[in-house]
Amino acid sequence: MNITILSVGKLKEKYVKQGIDEYKKRLSAYAKIQEIEVPDEKAPEHLSTEDMRLVKKKEGERLLAKISADSYVIALAIEGNMKTSEQLAKNIEQLGTYGKSKIAFVIGGSLGLSNDVYARADELLSFSKMTFPHQLMKLVLFEQLYRSFRIMRGEPYHK
Repeated sequence: MNITILSVGKLKEKYVKQGIDEYKKRLSAYAKIQEIEVPDEKAPEHLSTEDMRLVKKKEGERLLAKISADSYVIALAIEGNMKTSEQLAKNIEQLGTYGKSKIAFVIGGSLGLSNDVYARADELLSFSKMTFPHQLMKLVLFEQLYRSFRIMRGEPYHK
């Protein structure tokens, strides 16, 4: 299985990077993991609705350019479907079983994802109705992917 984690912005917090590196190392026993960060669009604190749309559009174009045509795309979005860890594991396992061994998880920037990214997504996944910093969400995603593979293999950890 090939899993790509695409996100907007450079990871700055050392402790988050260390956590991601640890889960990436653990995940390497189960899947080929690729992490791609695209630059975020610099924007002032207060933006008009149109300016926000333009920022998301530019970031979305950068994300879409990195997604291969044969990838199954799961975009992280508050309005997506929430799943238990077991359901996520089953979903990933079924994708692999039915020939979708390239999965791209997409995490937007501070303003979210563009409509173009939503249109390309095969699935929207929500971890919570709450808003989280996108860097922290990346760490949570890596942890849940590791948990998913442990569940799929019947290995201890997911309790």
